[in-house]
Amino acid sequence: MKLSAVIIAQDEERDLPACLESLRGLADEVVVLDGGSRDRTRALAEAAGARVFERPFDDYAAQKQAALDKARGEWVLSIDADERVSPELAAEIRAAIASPEAPAGFEIPFQVEFMGRRMRFGGLGSEKHLRLFRRARGRFGGAGLHEGVVLDGKPGLLRAPMRHVPYRDLGDYLAKLGPYTSRAAAKRLAQGRRFHPLQLALPPWELFVRLVLRLGLLDGVPGVAWAGLAAFHTGLKYVKLRELERSQAVPAPPRS
Repeated sequence: MKLSAVIIAQDEERDLPACLESLRGLADEVVVLDGGSRDRTRALAEAAGARVFERPFDDYAAQKQAALDKARGEWVLSIDADERVSPELAAEIRAAIASPEAPAGFEIPFQVEFMGRRMRFGGLGSEKHLRLFRRARGRFGGAGLHEGVVLDGKPGLLRAPMRHVPYRDLGDYLAKLGPYTSRAAAKRLAQGRRFHPLQLALPPWELFVRLVLRLGLLDGVPGVAWAGLAAFHTGLKYVKLRELERSQAVPAPPRS
């Protein structure tokens, strides 16, 4: 078996079918690790021919490593439910893993789409991630929100993009904002980081960096919206960090 595609998913019935369709004809097997979905995620994955497993979600690195442990291919493509393999990328992956001189893994450029537009500026136009690697040469590290592949060797770089549609619309962004910022705050607290009032200056600075220094204004309304939402995201996670600190500082009431 040459290539395994591995996906972690939870309540992804709207995004998962398009992801699985983009893997058709490319992956020799698809592994879906479900974190406890309450919708049709598992049924849709099984109907598409995926090998489906279940594991309660704890953090992203552990979940992705658990999915990787189920893979049987020589090569692994790690992909999320809201990502799509473009036809050009599929062809490049086939050629890359067929080469006897291929490195231990490959970084893939990402094409982020938001509000119906491909984002080229604001820090999103040059995004790339290590997602294709030899199974025996990679593992997942990190925790909380920012997991990544730890590779035994230097990666190459593919040219064709992975399409990434992280949010269907503004409502979807706002629905995910709460859980994401809560995890980010909890991760910082676990790392021993503490709230400081100066952190409240970070949101306006991030807005300026994304819109002006990184030319996000050139992406039009979606670029301005993304920059504003990203700045709000930054501020909210630090306010939540403050709340977590205060909740830990309050002593438990005495038992009667």
